[in-house]
Formats: sequence, C-alpha cells, structure tokens
Amino acid sequence: MSERPFVRADLAAAERQLLRDGRFANARVERVRLAGADWIFKDFSARNVVVRHTVGRFLLGREVRALRRLQGIDGVPSDAFRVDAMAMAARFVPGRALASLQAERVGTDYLVALEALLRRVHERGLVHLDTRGGGNLLLRPDGSPGIIDFQAGLSTRWMPRRLRAWFEDMDLSGVYKKWQRWQPDTLGEARLANLERLNRWRRWWFLRGYFGLRKKR
Repeated sequence: MSERPFVRADLAAAERQLLRDGRFANARVERVRLAGADWIFKDFSARNVVVRHTVGRFLLGREVRALRRLQGIDGVPSDAFRVDAMAMAARFVPGRALASLQAERVGTDYLVALEALLRRVHERGLVHLDTRGGGNLLLRPDGSPGIIDFQAGLSTRWMPRRLRAWFEDMDLSGVYKKWQRWQPDTLGEARLANLERLNRWRRWWFLRGYFGLRKKR
C-alpha cells in the first residue's frame, strides 16, 4: 500500500473494541472502525521498552510481510500496513474461531474449503505454523473459512522441496486434527495418514505452544 489508511492520531475518532489485552510480550489487539471500514489493530506501545523495540518490532514486521505476500486471498486479512513503529493494522476478518464452536457447526464442506484455503497460503510460499489450537481458524458469517494471525508465519521459498512439504503437512495437520474430531467419516485415508505421521513429530516441534504465548481469539 502506498499510503497508510490511518495513523495513530486518527484512533481518537474511531470506534474501538478490545479483543485481547495480551501479556507482557504480546500485542494489545483491538477491532477498530474508521470511515466505515473495520480493521484489526495490533499495538505494542503499552509494553515495556525492551519488548517494544525487540519482540514487538520483529513480530509486527513479520506479520505485515506475511499478509502482504498473501494479499488477494479471500479469507486472509488484507491491506496490512505499519501504523507506526509500535503498531500494525489489517482488514478485520469477521467470524467465529473454531476453538469456540460446537461440532455441529462444522461440516465437511467447510473443512474441505479450509484445507483449500490453507493450500492457497502454501502456494504463496508461506506456512502459518499455528493451526492446531483453532483460535486462528474462523467460520465466517457466510459459512466460508478464514485464517488470521500470521505472526508465526514462515517463508518456505528458500526451503528444499522435502522440507517445505514437511512444514506444509504440519500446517495441514491442524486442520485434519479438527476434521478427525468433528467429521471423522469423511477424513479419508490419506488425510488420516498425514495426521498420524505428523502427530509422531509433534513431541519434537520447536514451536509447540508458540513459546507459551499462544492466544485465543
């Protein structure tokens, strides 16, 4: 984006809803409505000076770069930009997190579409790396899937083919975990084999629990 849609000073006139206050090394996250548009606003300005200028800057830059790479994929936050050194924003994706839904709300058609959405992310050379908990996977109001929170996202463009495939399978195992729980009869042998194989690797996964900072939407 060539220009920032808003700056921090504009927030004084915005409708704001706190979604997550975060912890010492996490951003404060708000839904912000400005000029008829809804944004997700992630802000590290309230954190201590060390976090603001190390973890904060790193995670903000990482997520903005990831979302810009994914621009144009329906179901992923779009138009990401840095508000300033301590904050970023992107278009808000409405929906209910899978972690908060009852099983009967999640059908096979949705799971197939979620798998396809995640594969589109992979085609852009990125893996999400935090799909297991369900807090970052959404059921949107129209029944379609959404994926949010790409601060753990990792570029796969530099990886050898087999390593890239392994990371992509790890991402997909988060979807298959929910598929096995909610629609086991339609999971299929190939997806089940992927899930069982990746589950054996989970005990060694270096991002397990995202360093204890995993969040729920």
